[in-house]
Amino acid sequence: MGTIGPLWDELKDRGIPVYKCSSLQRSLSPVLDFKAFIELNSIVKELTPDLVCTHSSKAGFLGRFVAYKNGIPAVFTAHGWSFTDGVSPVNRKIYLQLERMAAKWCEGIICVSEYDRQLALEKRVASSNKLVTIHNGIPTSGCSATSTCDRAPIRIIMVARFSEQKDQQLLVRAASQLKTMTDFEIDFVGDGPLLSATEELARKLQISDKVRFLGARTDVSELLEKAHIFVLTSNWEGFPITILEAMRAGLPVITSDVGGCKEAVIDGITGYLIPRGDLECLKERLGRLLNDSQLRTSMGDTGFDRFSKYFTVEQMAEKTMAVYESIISDL
Repeated sequence: MGTIGPLWDELKDRGIPVYKCSSLQRSLSPVLDFKAFIELNSIVKELTPDLVCTHSSKAGFLGRFVAYKNGIPAVFTAHGWSFTDGVSPVNRKIYLQLERMAAKWCEGIICVSEYDRQLALEKRVASSNKLVTIHNGIPTSGCSATSTCDRAPIRIIMVARFSEQKDQQLLVRAASQLKTMTDFEIDFVGDGPLLSATEELARKLQISDKVRFLGARTDVSELLEKAHIFVLTSNWEGFPITILEAMRAGLPVITSDVGGCKEAVIDGITGYLIPRGDLECLKERLGRLLNDSQLRTSMGDTGFDRFSKYFTVEQMAEKTMAVYESIISDL
């Protein structure tokens, strides 16, 4: 791990050994990245694992290279490709070449959506026998479809980092054009570089009284249970866990039709899929749900059933372990 956070504490509490790679950072840095390679290489040599499993672009690239150099099989889980639609053209070209290179250093690539698997095939990242789709899953314990349609005001929630990818400002603009139609409030959960700019936009559009910026929170499940509508206005995605959390809470979901979002949300049934960056479509779909409590409940209940059937952590873990075991058994 590059940083110490809640996951670090949880793993330690369960008696699972955890190692901190201090040089492993999110942004590109030739010096730090080389140091991270040295640190990771030292850790792998000490542990001598049977299999190296990597996640995220930076750790996925370095981790696979370390495994390759040490003759250890590796699996990479792609939580959305960095060369997907919505990413700048220059970055897409760079990341595509890097992923083609790194794919040669591993025995398997898990894609969290079929969209991502097809994209990898289209861009010739790896052969079809190396790519498999396993949707994200989350725990079901203690969850049930939650109906909050009788509570006022109607609460809209978005859980995401404030960045170019997530585009919270699109929701702020839509809300500013709906502010007179009904009583609603928006909860933004998360932090990030565009938080201040989004707060300023809310003030400029005179809807600060309808918007709450809650920052990073550890009680997201509780906040979802108090909400009525979930929105995710991303410019690109893999297969968002936040959508699954919203479905588990029994919420209708409005999301950009990017990445694997349409593999979770069924348009018109469990929520709405909207074109990336489409203000008018977001406003219209949001208006429908704000004005119709029965529609909110129906979509939320159907979404909960879909989550329970297809997107549990047990299903994800079983399929993932099958991939790991098949690779080890071929050694």
